[in-house]
Amino acid sequence: MFRIQSVLLAAVAVVPFSLAAQSTSMRPPITGIAKVSVYATDLIKSKQFYGTFLGFPQIASASASAPMEFRVSSKQSIEVQPAPTGTTDFLAYIAFATTDLDSMQRYLVSQKVPIEGEIQTQPDGTRFLWVKDPEGHRLQFLQLPPRGHLLPVSASASKKPPQPVSQIILHAGFIVHNRAEEDHFFRDILGFVEGWQGGRGHKLEWIDMRVPDGAQWLEYMLQDPGEKTAGDSGVLNHFALGVPDIHLAAQTLQHRHWDSSQPYENPQIGLDGKWQLNLYDPNGTRAELMEFGPVRKPCCSPYSLPTPK
Repeated sequence: MFRIQSVLLAAVAVVPFSLAAQSTSMRPPITGIAKVSVYATDLIKSKQFYGTFLGFPQIASASASAPMEFRVSSKQSIEVQPAPTGTTDFLAYIAFATTDLDSMQRYLVSQKVPIEGEIQTQPDGTRFLWVKDPEGHRLQFLQLPPRGHLLPVSASASKKPPQPVSQIILHAGFIVHNRAEEDHFFRDILGFVEGWQGGRGHKLEWIDMRVPDGAQWLEYMLQDPGEKTAGDSGVLNHFALGVPDIHLAAQTLQHRHWDSSQPYENPQIGLDGKWQLNLYDPNGTRAELMEFGPVRKPCCSPYSLPTPK
């Protein structure tokens, strides 16, 4: 009798583990950042910043009412859309790429993650759905068509288009107040993996969470609720563009005209050991340039982020 009870107890003990493993295997790959969308109060100035200054070609649009979209690569883009009245946070949303949007929808439902509406399809075949994280950041899961983004709008024959300053979005970041809730969503449900954390002095300020099936990452910009002051959101809610040589990129940009009223900083080495250069669009959203790998040992914690190619 004791032997039978032991076998039954062992079988019961195995079931939760098996279900957990099955649940994890249900999640389709999340391969990287597909898009960063920002708000703009002056679309002409923003077009000059992203198109002329940073050199990203504008993607052909199916309608005149669609937001502007600039091609970083065949799999990544930056979207610029009109800012709603009274907006103070100009990072609209981050889109993460998946290889199977239908499976992603089923997985999110199984994990009780609220989905806004149904899967939508764009004229070029791009499919996406909307969710929000526990702190209300708007996120998109996106599946590109096999050929990637549509070809960019043809440049005028009389004017040579500028060279893009980068060909990859390395990471995007936003303000986080409750790390435990964000970890449950991004780490436990979505499978993101911590790659590095650091901060100035003895304070933890940044946590880099790598996508589970790629080389890009999401950066928690940790902040206590009472710390936020005017102007913080544009610096903390940001994205980073990868460059092989920060000094060469800085030299290229210095030869391009840009509004001198916008902050322009010199290259510096961050606490993660990488060369970086902070730029700001017309609404103060930080567009950080960053070299691919550290040039010196990062501070604060073990560093396990891969070097994208």
